[in-house]
Amino acid sequence: MGFNHKHLIDITEYSADDIMLILETAKRFKEVNERRIKQVPTLKGMTIVNMFNEPSTRTRSSFEIAEKRLSANSLNFGGSSTSAVKGESLTDTVETLCSYKIDMIIVRDKHAGVPRKIADVSGVHVIDAGDGKHQHPTQALLDLYSIWETKGDFNGLKVGVVGDIGHSRVCGSLIPALKIMGCEVTVIAPPTLMPARPDVLGADHVTSNLDEALPDLDVVYMLRIQRERLEGAPFPSLREYNLLYGLTQEREHLMKDDAIICHPGPINRGVELDSYMADHPNRSVILDQVYAGILTRMAALYLLLGGSEDGIVA
Repeated sequence: MGFNHKHLIDITEYSADDIMLILETAKRFKEVNERRIKQVPTLKGMTIVNMFNEPSTRTRSSFEIAEKRLSANSLNFGGSSTSAVKGESLTDTVETLCSYKIDMIIVRDKHAGVPRKIADVSGVHVIDAGDGKHQHPTQALLDLYSIWETKGDFNGLKVGVVGDIGHSRVCGSLIPALKIMGCEVTVIAPPTLMPARPDVLGADHVTSNLDEALPDLDVVYMLRIQRERLEGAPFPSLREYNLLYGLTQEREHLMKDDAIICHPGPINRGVELDSYMADHPNRSVILDQVYAGILTRMAALYLLLGGSEDGIVA
C-alpha cells in the first residue's frame, strides 16, 4: 500500500501523497457504507481501545462505528470511570491496557501532548482524536475529504478559516493539512481570538475583516468559540461577535456562487452561523463532513493497522 506510518498524531508528519492515499482509501470505503450490510472483515481479530478522557459526540461515535464496520474489537475507556480518579498515572494506565495485547489506542484528552506520550510508552499504534489546543488530525482528514469530494481538487483553492483560531485544535491540524495539499489559507478572527503568532500555523493571510475576505474564498470554514477554554471576555457579547464574524444570510451575497461552508461541529447557531447558512442546501457540507468522519477514520484504521482487503470491494 505504500503507507509507512505507525501513528496519526501530527498531520505535518504526513506528505501530500500520504494524505491522498487516505482520502482515496476513504472513497473506497464509501461503497462499503452504502451496502445493506456495512461490515467487512478487514480488521477482524484486532483490538482497539477508545480512550476518551474528554467529552465527544462526533469523533467518538464515528470511531466506534468505523471500528465495528471493519470488524475490530473495541474497548471504550476513559473519563471518571478510570483509575485516574484514584491517582493512577497515565503511564500505569496505558501499560495496564497494553497488558491485554491490544493493537491500537485512540485518545482524546484535554492536555496537549498526551497522544505522543502514550505512543512513547505503549509500543502500539496511536491516533490523536484531539489533544488540548494542539491537534486533531482525523478532523483535518475528514474536512479535506469533504472539500475534495465537492471541489475535486486542492491546488490553488482559497480557504478561509473563521473564528476562534487561538483556542482551536482543529486549526492546529487543518491549516497545515490545507497547505500540504496546495491550498491558499486565510485566517479571519478578532485579534483577541488569534494566537500570539498566527504565522506559526502557516496561513498565507491574516485578517480581522470577514466582509473583505469572503468574496475571494472557495471554502468558508467556520469555527465555534471554544468557551470552555476561554479566559476573561475576549469580545463584548455573542451578539456583537455574530454581527462582525457570524456567517449570516445577509452575508451570502458576498460569497462566490460556488463557495461552500464547513464546520467541525457542534454548531452554536446564531453565533458563528445562522440556521439559514448552516442548513443551506447548496453551500453547507456540514453533514457531509460528519459522514466523511466515518470514511476517513475507517481508512486511517485500515492503513495504520495493515488490514486485509477482504470485503472492501464487492
